[in-house]
This record gives sequence, C-alpha cells and structure tokens, in this order.
Amino acid sequence: MARIDEYLTEVLARKGSDLHFLAGDPPRIRLYGDLLHLREDRLDPTFVSEALHEIMPPKATERFESKDGTDFAYHLPDVARFRVNVMRHINGMGAVFRAIPSQALSLDQLNMPDAVRNLCRVISGLILVTGKTGSGKSTTLAAMVDDINTRIKGHILTVEDPIEFVHHRKNCLISQREIGVHAPSFAAALHSALREDPDVVLVGELRDLETMSIAVTAAEMGILVMGTLHTNGAAQTVDRMVNAFPSDKQSHVRTMLSTSLRGVVSQQLLQRADKQGRAAALEILVNTSAVSNLIRQGKLDQLENTMQSGAQHGMRTMDTAIQQLLDQGVINGKEAYKKGISKSRFEAVKDNG
Repeated sequence: MARIDEYLTEVLARKGSDLHFLAGDPPRIRLYGDLLHLREDRLDPTFVSEALHEIMPPKATERFESKDGTDFAYHLPDVARFRVNVMRHINGMGAVFRAIPSQALSLDQLNMPDAVRNLCRVISGLILVTGKTGSGKSTTLAAMVDDINTRIKGHILTVEDPIEFVHHRKNCLISQREIGVHAPSFAAALHSALREDPDVVLVGELRDLETMSIAVTAAEMGILVMGTLHTNGAAQTVDRMVNAFPSDKQSHVRTMLSTSLRGVVSQQLLQRADKQGRAAALEILVNTSAVSNLIRQGKLDQLENTMQSGAQHGMRTMDTAIQQLLDQGVINGKEAYKKGISKSRFEAVKDNG
C-alpha cells in the first residue's frame, strides 16, 4: 500500500468527496459540502513530499518539477479512482484528491429529469454541462455517456485531463484519451478526433478559443459533442462561448450555435436537509426555435425569460429547480437562500434551517 492509501480509504469510508492533503496542516475531508478535519495532527512536510512522489507517474513528476503543479489520476484497485492536483504552497507540497466512483452512475440513479434523457437521444450537435468546480458535472456527463453506451452501437471518444470515469464497452466502442499522456492538448486531441470516425465526442473542458471552435465545427459536421464549462447559469454559458471569439466573428458564431447547440445543463449541489448527502439542482436550457432566434440575434439576456416559460420543453431556471427541492423537503430554507440566484424569492424561508 502507498502511504496515501490509508487516508483515501478513510475518506471513502466516511463517504467524503475530497481529501485535502497539505504540508503543515491537518488532513481535511470534504463531507457533503463542508470541509472538516480528517485527523487533528498536522502533516509533516517531508512525509507529504514522500507520499505524493510515491504515487506520481513519471510524466506528472516532470510537469510538477517544471511547473510546480500537475494533475493526474490515481487508482485504488476495485475501490475508486481519484483526480489528483499536486501543487507547491507556502509550507511545502500539497494535494487535493477528488473521489471518482469506480463505475458511472446511471441517469435513473441520479434521478435525472426527462429533458436530460432527451438530450442523450440526439445524434448530433453540442451539449454543455456547466457549473463551478465540484458541482457534479463529470458525474452527470458520465451518466449521459453510459446511457448512450447502453442504447446505441457506435464510437464514443473522450478527451479528458485526467481521465476520470473509466467506461467499459457495452454497445459502443470506447476510446479514452488523456491530455499530457495520449495527446498534448484538448485542441490537438479534438483535431485528431475528427478523423477517427466518432459518433460521440466528450471534451473534458472547453477551456480555450481553439478547443471551442473545433467543438462547434464538429457539432456542425454531424457529431454529438458533449463538453463542460466553468460557468454559472445556462444563459451565461452561451454568452461565454460567444465572447470567447473575436468581435468580428461573434455574429457567425451565434449563427453556428443557434443551429448546433442542443442544450445546456447548469448545475450545483445543495446539502440535504438531513445532512446525509447533497442533491443536484439543474438549470436546463433546450434549444427550441425561440431560443435559437434569441441566440442568432444576440438577445442572450432574454434567455432567462424563455427558460421560465419553457416548462413544456423541460426547461427551468436554477431558482425553479431549488424551489422544487425545497417544496419536496429535500433541502431546507437556509440552503435554498444560500444557493438561490434571486435571494428575495427565498427571503421568507432563509431562517428555516
């Protein structure tokens, strides 16, 4: 066993999502959204350095030595995988481990709404899953990929940094590529993907202009492209995509998005009222003819109103999703007020914790 394994096993036993392993500080666990001490003793810098170097792959070690930070995946056989970020900080080395279940959860297990299931059934276009770090984007995308893998016969290609969920073949051929190991960048991997006869391409993160441009082009070519962005809200996601391009190309990009975008799922996790887990609140934008017209005309500020009136298409705003969880008793008023967009909507219940 590697030295880090006992800490990771303890995190999993307590149903934590993250281990914070920083020299000079006690190890901490992210449990249902709260960051708590895993143990009280501070971690010795030498011990942390040795424990992390023990598990770092050679390429990750090279990146760490040259850039003072690196990302990689770590595997506890038959237990779980972890997405790892290692960095230097004021007291020495440190790392954050994000637990990834050994198997992707299904859409049924995640209790996903019909609108998300319907997005999995489109055969081409662009689907975006967005939210801040730790909002469950990877889990949602993995469930969508698993649904496609179960239903159709085709080629699913994923490009990730690092590979998180490992998908096993059901009905589809699965190709998974890791940035820094199998390809130098997202853009290079996407360029290559266009020549690899994929039916579905999953892009771990649309982090730069070139990657976004190739993704939109691939979606227009008849490939189903699924990707993530670190944006809060469906309307902001479309705005971010458009504004990533130079001003003289934005009109063309809006036209491309108006036809190729299939939907945006923006999510965040809220602590359950019983404190025994977290529930996902999903804001959903579906590209109807009304939404397409607004995107093409650049009236992105009106997308919120369209979502509010588009329930028959499965659309909903974040506040509507939070209100639904509140009405069902899944979350309390304090959490609804904390995570709600329009605070006034939850003002009356904010003290109900």
